[in-house]
Amino acid sequence: MRIYRVTAAAGFVCAVLLVINSARRAGFLPETAFTHAIAPFGALTGLLAITGIYLLIRGTTGTTLGLVGYVLNSVGLAGAFAIEYILHFVFPYLNGGTITGLLAGSTGRAFLVTSVILLAGVLTFSAAAIRSGAMPVVGVVLYAAGMIPGSLRSLVPVPVYLIGLVAAAAGVAWMAARLWSAEEEPVMRGVQVEGR
Repeated sequence: MRIYRVTAAAGFVCAVLLVINSARRAGFLPETAFTHAIAPFGALTGLLAITGIYLLIRGTTGTTLGLVGYVLNSVGLAGAFAIEYILHFVFPYLNGGTITGLLAGSTGRAFLVTSVILLAGVLTFSAAAIRSGAMPVVGVVLYAAGMIPGSLRSLVPVPVYLIGLVAAAAGVAWMAARLWSAEEEPVMRGVQVEGR
């Protein structure tokens, strides 16, 4: 399977997982071992999706803007995956006092730094995607607007955070649809492709 199709499929999975996570947090889906187990993978599949998007737009974003946005967004999503993993697979086994102590110390600072990096990455990457002209502007705006509260989950009210995740899911799905339909350049070493 080609890289754009694989990363687009990851984008569709990311969108579904974001909606499931929002529905679970809002009480529309039950809290089960399965819904907790899949929760962290929204960020991981999102990381795969933005990799495909970056590969598609990198030629038209400007070297610095596109690369910086991709790196920051990737680091932020990797950090978000780690945070979700901790929230779902570590914190449930700790007592409240231990969790409070961790969040008041270096763990809480690490969570905050991750949030800031993710926010900076989302905004920079979104600016690059719009500049490229290769992604649907509305999809990119939905992703950026949704990930602002998504990045700042501990600083915004829960309903704002959940609505943000749903908006981000719509944006990711929209960009993934564009990625799915993208044509890949043939990679040939030392061979001139006719007509190019």
